[in-house]
Amino acid sequence: MIKKKLNVFVVDTSHSPYAKLRPVSISKVRLEDSFFAPRLKMLGDVTLPTQYQIIEETGRLSNFRRAAGKITGDFQGLFFNDSDVYKWIEAVAFYLAYSHDEKLSSLVIKVIEDVISAQDENGYLNTYFTFEREKERWTNLKDMHELYCAGHLMQAAIALYRATGERRLLDAACKFADHISSIFGVDKRLGTSGHPEIEMALVELYRTTGKQAYLDLAQFFLDNRGKGLVGGDPYHIDHKPFRELDEIVGHAVRSLYLNCGATDIYLETGEKQLWDTLLRLWHNMTERKMYVTGGVGSRHEGEAFGDDYELPNYRAYAETCAAIANFMWNWRMLLATGDACFADVMELALYNGVLSGISLDGKHYFYVNPLADRGKHRRQRWFRCACCPPNIARLIASLPGYLYSVSDEGIWINLYVQSTAFIDIEGKTVTVEQRTNYPWSGGIDIFLQPESETSFSLYLRIPGWCRKAKIYVNDQELKAEIKPGEYVEIHRVWKPNDHIRVSLSMPIEKLASHPHVLENADRVAIKRGPIVYCIEQADNPDFDVWNMVLPPENPLKAEWTPELLNGVTVIQGEALVIETENFKNNLYRPVTDISFKTRKVQFKAIPYYAWANRKPGPMIIWIRSTKP
Repeated sequence: MIKKKLNVFVVDTSHSPYAKLRPVSISKVRLEDSFFAPRLKMLGDVTLPTQYQIIEETGRLSNFRRAAGKITGDFQGLFFNDSDVYKWIEAVAFYLAYSHDEKLSSLVIKVIEDVISAQDENGYLNTYFTFEREKERWTNLKDMHELYCAGHLMQAAIALYRATGERRLLDAACKFADHISSIFGVDKRLGTSGHPEIEMALVELYRTTGKQAYLDLAQFFLDNRGKGLVGGDPYHIDHKPFRELDEIVGHAVRSLYLNCGATDIYLETGEKQLWDTLLRLWHNMTERKMYVTGGVGSRHEGEAFGDDYELPNYRAYAETCAAIANFMWNWRMLLATGDACFADVMELALYNGVLSGISLDGKHYFYVNPLADRGKHRRQRWFRCACCPPNIARLIASLPGYLYSVSDEGIWINLYVQSTAFIDIEGKTVTVEQRTNYPWSGGIDIFLQPESETSFSLYLRIPGWCRKAKIYVNDQELKAEIKPGEYVEIHRVWKPNDHIRVSLSMPIEKLASHPHVLENADRVAIKRGPIVYCIEQADNPDFDVWNMVLPPENPLKAEWTPELLNGVTVIQGEALVIETENFKNNLYRPVTDISFKTRKVQFKAIPYYAWANRKPGPMIIWIRSTKP
């Protein structure tokens, strides 16, 4: 059993000179009987153990044993399968930061011993490029994911070291990073990664070890983009230098991972040109290329961003990994600025585009997350290209670390989740307790327990979706301007048992798309608080949900249903259903020959993240709003 616990961060900006915020360690936050607490428990009880079984079944672990000479046989699976093992290790590391799971502790030690045993004396570590493929190393950075896998190894090693003090994998990762640094550089070989990932990993390795060469190498890889070294095309984000980008393009996950790395570099260097580029890309994505769920990547071809406003629903790609990458990038942008708009996108992606990627039983996954379906799209136990399952595991495992952050001025509450955090302010521990039923209700009670009377600022995020909010401090209403999409600062001398009450108005909203999103013309989506809703056949068996019309004037009501889908608030109301029988077998008919008939129905909408957990059937988010 691993017992030692250190400060565990996904991104450690404690000493980053250009960071506005510093994260609070994952190990210092406890989630209690909240929306996420059962999910964390399921992660340890179901998700991580079953993923271990699968990476064993599919030969991913055998590849390391083969590379170490422990077994014989052929390499199994895709050439980047090592990365799935690394993400699983990282997820377990985060989980161990706040749990005492002896079985997972033992498993992760066994796995890292297999990984370390596969490392060459020169530091190289990739099980695909062993034996007969050794001469192919570093010959195809565009396609073969060597640097991508190396990045995931580094991130896993850092997480495990911070969570447990176990440094053997960290030593292996540093040895590999040193090997890479001996090959690539301005005075050595030019190159960059066809699949970005190593850039943010190297920056975090620099933060962990203090070795400047790792930060320099991350910047070197970023600076080499746009030189045609990995295809010279938008798919690889290699069509122009990074600092000249004015539109977010290419493979969605690669693009967002690259932005994560660039933001990390900015946090260490403060380069204005880099920051200006990041802001341009963020605005382009959030204002023209992001789904209402926080998902990104509209095209199946190339798993890519499309043109501005190209956001199809049934044919949406919206890969789970892309929603996770969107969350990751916005976390870094939040740390850089303390601007609530980035936390808004984190929250949107988390509750919708990310959580839809995993089933309620914790062991089935979506790779693609469409916004409309005819009942054929179902979660799978695994995928041959299995990037998404361990990726969502590591994000869920790390969730406690995103709720709070600190600055020189005080404590920031980024996400409202029932929890207790132990936060250091000027050498004193302040216990922060959140009591809330968020996201189902907008009431949050916050109790502060400083060791003694302490002066600091408390920053409370008012979500961008919230039109009305009130804050009370010890039952006295706060007389301050409260704006949606901003943090409210409360500066005072805090005493034990101080109580803050946040009341966020959470009406049901009907959202419309920009007119250029042609597929959503005359349609609305239902949203309440951070939750986007969908209409699924399982709740509406008497009509085809694709034929539903929701007139603008029809009222809607929210109702808590604890027995449904592990407990959700549903939206109900009256709608119309278009009858299609007068089309008969005709695909097209003259308008003059058609008289559309409608009938009234009662409908029920559920949170989008919970769809496809029951009997297959049609589903839709964007509902026709105007009767034909």
